[in-house]
Amino acid sequence: MSIWFSPQARLFALITLCAFLWSLESIIPLYKYDHSRLRRVLPNLALTVALIVTNLALSFSSAYIANFSVRHGVGLFALIRPPSWIVVVIGVAAMDLFIYLAHVSLHKSWLGWQFHRVHHTENLVDVTTTFRQHPGETFWRILWQLTAILVFGLPLWVVIVYLTISSLNGELEHANVRLGSKIDWLIRLVIVTPNMHKAHHSRVQSETDSNYSNIFSVWDRIFGTYTRTVDFTTLRYGLDGFDDRDKQSLRGLLKMPFAT
Repeated sequence: MSIWFSPQARLFALITLCAFLWSLESIIPLYKYDHSRLRRVLPNLALTVALIVTNLALSFSSAYIANFSVRHGVGLFALIRPPSWIVVVIGVAAMDLFIYLAHVSLHKSWLGWQFHRVHHTENLVDVTTTFRQHPGETFWRILWQLTAILVFGLPLWVVIVYLTISSLNGELEHANVRLGSKIDWLIRLVIVTPNMHKAHHSRVQSETDSNYSNIFSVWDRIFGTYTRTVDFTTLRYGLDGFDDRDKQSLRGLLKMPFAT
């Protein structure tokens, strides 16, 4: 595996982009911060550590399934054997489709929503919200990743390419940065932008249940879950009934999926 896709290189890229966006949020924020910015994100940082640990603990499963698929000729690519550039293009798109479906299922199933609402209780979405994810949701998403790997017979290097792009774009789309509407419109023709994803964090359920796409914005257009615009003067993040300090604490977030 190339050094550019090693775990150390990917982690360095994530930290570097996160630090850059954190700084940019202070310069051109979409919503202005109060004086408790650092204190507010402490639970998110703790969940980031939990996310990394969970992913590391379960990463062997993706490696095993990918190697098994290639070795035993399982999946679509084993049948048609396309060139590498087609494998990576279709493979990344395929994984993104499965993650879109995983995201929809997190909203539409009772069990999925119990875990995913930890992500949606954020009152001020910023770059740290990217990793505000309960370990139970991480397990859910990895199950969908493994399904995509098996169906298409994806080699491990394609999986790593996808996860790297997904993580980097996840930071970008959650960043609390002001983006011009013309630039946003142009970019979102292909990929999910901060303005597009902010609608998904709205307290208005019709907006929350839209814009599920992860990297490529096309999935929402294809499946009719696309919200074109959102009024940032009235948009409110979070979920009703989850604004109490206790529920916003790390302990409250970890317990949330098991509460009624």
